[in-house]
Amino acid sequence: MGNTSSNHLGIPPAKGPSAVGCTDFMMDHTAQGCFFRLYYPCQETEKAEKPDWVPSREYFNGLADFMKINRTLSEKIFNYLFGSFKIPAYLDAPFKSNGKCPVVIFSHGLGAFRTLYSAVCAEMASHGFIVASVEHRDQSASATYYFREKTESERTRKRAPKTSATGQDNLVKEWMYYRTLQHGEREFPLRNKQVKQRADECILALDKLTEINSGTPVQNVLKTQFDWTTLENSMDLCKIAVMGHSFGGATAIEALCKEVKFKCGIALDAWMFPLDDDNFPRVKQPIFFINSEKFQWAGNISRMRKLDSAAIQRKMITIRGTVHQSFPDFTFLTGNWIGKMMKLKGEIDPEIAIDLSNKATLAFLQRHLGLEKNFNQWDPLIDGEDDNLIKGTNVTVLQSAI
Repeated sequence: MGNTSSNHLGIPPAKGPSAVGCTDFMMDHTAQGCFFRLYYPCQETEKAEKPDWVPSREYFNGLADFMKINRTLSEKIFNYLFGSFKIPAYLDAPFKSNGKCPVVIFSHGLGAFRTLYSAVCAEMASHGFIVASVEHRDQSASATYYFREKTESERTRKRAPKTSATGQDNLVKEWMYYRTLQHGEREFPLRNKQVKQRADECILALDKLTEINSGTPVQNVLKTQFDWTTLENSMDLCKIAVMGHSFGGATAIEALCKEVKFKCGIALDAWMFPLDDDNFPRVKQPIFFINSEKFQWAGNISRMRKLDSAAIQRKMITIRGTVHQSFPDFTFLTGNWIGKMMKLKGEIDPEIAIDLSNKATLAFLQRHLGLEKNFNQWDPLIDGEDDNLIKGTNVTVLQSAI
């Protein structure tokens, strides 16, 4: 399956001291439930496999819908380009950590889904974090799924062989695809409603992790091999951050506003449009804006600046030579020509860019979660002190706009 000639392409392995495991969790099978991929420090293991980067063809179909291209044709193209890539983490590997893990809840961008930021999430896990990458059910993901109960007639039909991985005979998988803006529909009401739901889903993921940490037995609708009881007392629930890219950056800010358990936020190239400005004064936690050079514009930056505060640390850096898609995994998986044509790659080496973003993030998290790690070696990056960084922004914002 997929493009085998891509030996130099691939999602970079995590650089931290721990091996990384990942597993999927769905609690409450309905669309109102909670669905995330968990990344965590794991035991070194021979047996475990690395999962496919794109979990199933429905996600390729969803990406096609999002990009407004033909499903059949694009499925072949996507499968050729991306079908052979693996996530840099071991599926369902046993959890192992030397101490209690700080927690990060991660929110994906518009048209993305839970697996597309594995370079960022696996890096955090390799440094001892437990990271829940939420798959949103607000119709902003390219695709996602939940389950509904079978109807009477479906139940009484001849017992079909099991196709779903749940092992729960009375459930049917339902796919939910990206919802485009209708003709004449105003965008703000939709995006504002979505960002509120997304923040609630981040908080729900944190609630589930809190239950798992307390030893409450949980029912994972997805029958994975992972033993959730091993996560009892594994998390330091005083050290929780929220992070996201683009629409997920806005989601992180909304989540900070709604939930004080999030002690700080990291916004990767945030798209500020969905947020109510009125809520900004209610955000009391530190925020770190890590921007690309090519995506931002004056109106978006001026909204970030509205969160500036004398009392609370609000930091901003820009990574030179980057584009909006320098944060998701796509940037590592295409050659230069296709990558630049599809705006998945900027001028900078994508591994250098993600490394700067990850190290700056770790330094900021150490500072504001009070971690006893060595991430403060990267403190200068928080202030843009590197040849590939700009302190603040490359965008000119007129004073009157702020």
